[in-house]
Amino acid sequence: MYHDKMLGALEAVLFAAGEPLTVAELAQCLQLDKPQVWELLSHLEQSYEEEARGLMLRQVADGYQLVTKPVHYNVVSNLGRKKEVKLTNAAMETLAIIAFKQPITRAEMEAIRGVKVDGVVNTLLDLGLIAEAGRKKALGNPILYATTEKFLTVFGLPNLESLPPLEDVPEEEQQVQQVLDLELDEDNSVNV
Repeated sequence: MYHDKMLGALEAVLFAAGEPLTVAELAQCLQLDKPQVWELLSHLEQSYEEEARGLMLRQVADGYQLVTKPVHYNVVSNLGRKKEVKLTNAAMETLAIIAFKQPITRAEMEAIRGVKVDGVVNTLLDLGLIAEAGRKKALGNPILYATTEKFLTVFGLPNLESLPPLEDVPEEEQQVQQVLDLELDEDNSVNV
């Protein structure tokens, strides 16, 4: 039982390190003697060879490292094919507006940013960071947008309440909001 526990500890240390560790470093980390570490390394190497597992123990220079088996290269290389997407400043600004003001229409975003947001909104939709969240009950029933679960995941947020608090809304923005809050009255005239 103790042997299995220490074998698991050795495997965890090698995995977490990611780089080769010498026997002396492993001995110090595991609080074992070098001969005990040699024995554990031998058992770990044997277990990886005997079982149909994706990892193997590799001796590199003066140390040992956990690496993937060469036979799984094609599968593992698919991980590297993920394209890192960097958002432009315009996209980040628009995303921030959506995150803090959701649900929000394109016209409201444009009023806050002062420029068209069609291209940026389409990009954010394609990336799955925002989604349509219904229609606003206003003239023309414009589409409302809100952030998605993917937004929370990408930015490492547990929920929207963990967004930092907004500072006081400037008076100009309150005036813009009043202009945008157009509603139809009973005779279909526009109230501002």
